[in-house]
Amino acid sequence: MSGPLLVFAGRSNPQFSQAVCDTLAVEPGRIEVVQFSDGELSVELGDNVRGGDVFVLQSTCNPGNDHLMELLIIIDALKRSSAGRITAAIPYFGYARQDRKTKPRVPITAKLIADMITAAGADRVLTMDLHAGQLMGFFDIPVDNLYALPTMIPYLRSKYGVSGVTIVSPDVGGLERARLVATRLDNCPLAVIDKRRSGVNRVDSMTVVGDVGGQTCIIVDDIADTGGTLIKAAETLIKAGATRVIACCVHAVLSGESIAKLKASPIEELIVTDTIPHPGLGAPNRATVLSVAPVFAEAIRRIHSDDSVSSLFK
Repeated sequence: MSGPLLVFAGRSNPQFSQAVCDTLAVEPGRIEVVQFSDGELSVELGDNVRGGDVFVLQSTCNPGNDHLMELLIIIDALKRSSAGRITAAIPYFGYARQDRKTKPRVPITAKLIADMITAAGADRVLTMDLHAGQLMGFFDIPVDNLYALPTMIPYLRSKYGVSGVTIVSPDVGGLERARLVATRLDNCPLAVIDKRRSGVNRVDSMTVVGDVGGQTCIIVDDIADTGGTLIKAAETLIKAGATRVIACCVHAVLSGESIAKLKASPIEELIVTDTIPHPGLGAPNRATVLSVAPVFAEAIRRIHSDDSVSSLFK
């Protein structure tokens, strides 16, 4: 891209956005976001963006609707200010779990969000660990889906090694992700939990498929929301003979009382990334936060330079 590299950040995750800018050695673009008494948002850009290659950093985490609307308004402001190319850099893509019709007369909200981002004026999307890879097909613009596992795997290897370790998928849908981790950790054994749900955020029963006796079990998932699945999985693994249980999740949604519940659970350590801000999440809560800001910064640099992004993970 011939225009200058410009990075603007919404209000969802300022620490992450600053880390990306520091890695790129660029100053974040000046932007003023005003929220009126009725909840409406107004955005004013403080820098000239004409012809620029602009990246907007914004996770659509809690409050998801506010952060999504803020992202759309910022994109529109950039489009109307003649930005050369606009990339919506969304570390955590909210609504990604609503990616299909599970029963009659329900929306496919993830597709709606994709259409809204495109209609606002985004030329491409940069995100991380989409809940389902097919979400990239919901967009009519290019999508780069980054991965956190290359950041997490070295940490897992250095702390837990590969001997006596079993990688666990908390459900059948996450088996491919768990298999990738097991392969990178010298083909560790793999187990999967057969999970039966009775409703949203309600798990009725779990059964371990695989031998976890005497093993350090590492549960690998993309999202930790209420913590219910992780906690019940950990309890199921301990009952099946596991000696230790570690949880490794990319996006720490951690809604409600989930942090306190996870702290009181058999999970020895919760490993997450900084795609969603949780100040003070660290050691007191048995949690380790790994930063993926360098991965985002390198992806932004490569997109700006028209270099390969996929080669980051080879």
